[in-house]
Amino acid sequence: MDFLMYLVLGACSGVLAGLFGIGGGLIIVPVLVFSFAAQGVAPEVLTHLAVGTSLAAILFTSINSVLAHHKKGAVLWPLVTWLAGGILVGSALGGVTASLIPGEDLQQIIGVFAIVMAFQMWFGWRPKGDPKPVAKPTLVGAGGIIGWASAIFGIGGGSLMVPFLSWKGTEMKQAVATSAACGLPIALSGALTFMVTGYGHADLPDNSIGYVYLPALVGIAATSMFSARLGARLAHSLDSGLLKKLFAVLLLFVGSSFLF
Repeated sequence: MDFLMYLVLGACSGVLAGLFGIGGGLIIVPVLVFSFAAQGVAPEVLTHLAVGTSLAAILFTSINSVLAHHKKGAVLWPLVTWLAGGILVGSALGGVTASLIPGEDLQQIIGVFAIVMAFQMWFGWRPKGDPKPVAKPTLVGAGGIIGWASAIFGIGGGSLMVPFLSWKGTEMKQAVATSAACGLPIALSGALTFMVTGYGHADLPDNSIGYVYLPALVGIAATSMFSARLGARLAHSLDSGLLKKLFAVLLLFVGSSFLF
C-alpha cells in the first residue's frame, strides 16, 4: 500500500513539476512526512528523510520536465549555466544546514514556507520587473541563495527561481522552463549532501542511504518521469490560473497542519 502511494505521489509531483516548474517538492515532502510518521519512523530523522528523499526524487522528475521544455526551445541555457555554479554550492550548504536543525523545528520552517507560497500562488505576487541585463556574479549569487533555501525545504527551487527570473524580465514560459532546468543541480547537490550527512544514523529505517529512503524514491521516480512530460505540455497549452489557486489551497492546508 505504501509503494502504491509513492507511485501516485510521483505522478502528481511530476505533473506539478512540468506545469509550474516547482519540482514537486512542495507536495512530496509533506506527504512523505505523514507517510513516514504512519510507518513509525523515528521523529529525529523523519523530516530529514522526507526532505532528502524529495530532493533525490526531483532529480528524476526534472530530467523529463527539462527535456520536454527544451524541445519547445524554452530553456535559457546561458542563464542555467551561470545559475548552476551558485546552485551546486548553495544546495550543499543547505543540506548541511538542514542536518543541524532538529526535525520538529524543520517541520515548522517548512510549514511557514508552504503557507507563504500558498499566498504567493493565490494572489500571484510578483516583484516589479527589472529588465536590466543580469550580471554574471548576480546570477551565481542568486543561484547560491536559491539552492541553499531549496535544499532546506526539499524543493526543486521553482517557487523561488520563477519569481526571480520574472523579476529580471524573463517571459513566464521561459522562466518556468529555465527553473525546471535549475532543479537538476539543486536536486543532485542537495540529495548527495543529505545522503552523506545522514549516513549511518542509528534511527534510519532499512533500505535508506543516509537521509534518502529508497522504496519511496523508486516509487516516486517511476511515475514522475513520465507525468512530468504531461505537465510540461500542459504548461504550454493551458491557463494555469485556476490550477494555481487550487494548489494554493492545498499548500495552505499542508502548511497549517505542520504548524498546528
